[in-house]
Amino acid sequence: MSDEYRSEQDSMGEVKVPAGALYGAQTQRAVENFPVSGIPMPPALIRAVALIKQCAAKVNGELGLLDGEIGRAIGSAAGEIVAGRYREQFPLDVFQTGSGTSTNMNVNEVIATLASRRTRRPVSANDHVNMGQSSNDTIPTAIHLSAALAVSHRLIPALQHLRATIRAKARTVGAAVKIGRTHLMDAMPLRLGQELDGWALQVGNGIDRLRGSLPRVYRLAQGGTAVGTGINAHPEFAARMAACLAAATGLPFVANPSLFEGLSSQDAAVELSGQLKTVAVSLLKIGNDLRWMNSGPLAGLGEIELPALQPGSSIMPGKVNPVIPEAVCMAAVQVIGNDAAITIAGQSGSFQLNVMLPVIAHNLLQSIELLASVSPLLADRAIAGFTVREENLKRVLAVNPILVTALNPIIGYRKAAEIAALAIRTGRSVIDVAQELTGISRPELERLLDPATLIGGGIATPHSGSPPRG
Repeated sequence: MSDEYRSEQDSMGEVKVPAGALYGAQTQRAVENFPVSGIPMPPALIRAVALIKQCAAKVNGELGLLDGEIGRAIGSAAGEIVAGRYREQFPLDVFQTGSGTSTNMNVNEVIATLASRRTRRPVSANDHVNMGQSSNDTIPTAIHLSAALAVSHRLIPALQHLRATIRAKARTVGAAVKIGRTHLMDAMPLRLGQELDGWALQVGNGIDRLRGSLPRVYRLAQGGTAVGTGINAHPEFAARMAACLAAATGLPFVANPSLFEGLSSQDAAVELSGQLKTVAVSLLKIGNDLRWMNSGPLAGLGEIELPALQPGSSIMPGKVNPVIPEAVCMAAVQVIGNDAAITIAGQSGSFQLNVMLPVIAHNLLQSIELLASVSPLLADRAIAGFTVREENLKRVLAVNPILVTALNPIIGYRKAAEIAALAIRTGRSVIDVAQELTGISRPELERLLDPATLIGGGIATPHSGSPPRG
């Protein structure tokens, strides 16, 4: 052996492992077998697996199955990984064995090495660190654990901040009246605050949807071991593990009432991904609305002006682009694509095991992180700082022929359509044409067609002197 490698043994024989690596033979085989994407397993998942190992050592010690010194050493080593140390020791590609066995053994081997150094006694990756466990229950548990933590501590707070920012902006600019649009065509007016209220409720509904999915994510497969029967695990292991993980995280984890369901399906992950997709669709809608409202500044809608964050063109001086909404929309598209991958992977449970666990973990955690990252950017660098171009809003409202809709209850739809068509064709104002074709007095028309009076959904009523419908 050269100085750069050491020899390790596993059930298949000898393997050369980098001399400085904390992992062993099974990890090295996986490194060599899966040079696929260069995308490592998510750090959040690695931390979750390490937390499982820490709790397993504690539970097995309490049950009298694991030597106390070895158990404490395993717990201490696992705790360092939970804290984010030794990231370079987890090099395995996402596209590996579908059960995630390689990643489970990667963590087992690193912890075993660290624990052996602490105790100066041999600590086995399989017999000690993996006691009472299988990759088949550990990786599904780690997916639920890492996703629940990320949603609870990262994504929901980020969405709450976005919702609060939208509401705060609505209080400061909400009185401005603007043209509504349906089919990207002029429609009846509304207040800017009403438009923002719609965004805020979209975000709030997304928070509710995520919370509604979490109870299924809190159910853990740990204790099912190989196929759900719990072979080689103590009868109390599943319940004790869930209690330990709940105490460690502050989240209400419980043992899955059917460990067979926990191993064989990833329905909870698919459900959560669907809710992440819905949040992404909401952010995509808000981002695109902002892009349209900001468009121009001369030839677009020009309703608002987003904060100028960076030059927008390498060739056109002075051009400024809506970079934050664009980034948000791209992240949302990625989340939607991730959901498609998770959906297909989720149906890959054959009998007692889903065999696409690593790709589910990667896509699910990436979706959570993307949404958690772009939500505060959208809040702080786009919505909080945009200004309203009120003169543009007023100018467009003043000549909008759709305002004649307010006269429908008085003169009827056909007469109102005639007025709108003539106003558009001749370029005259609706009030001028309506006065000519209906005989309604100008003050009455100004009252009836005032955009500020048309935003609450009220119905115009005939007044004395108004002509009959027709």
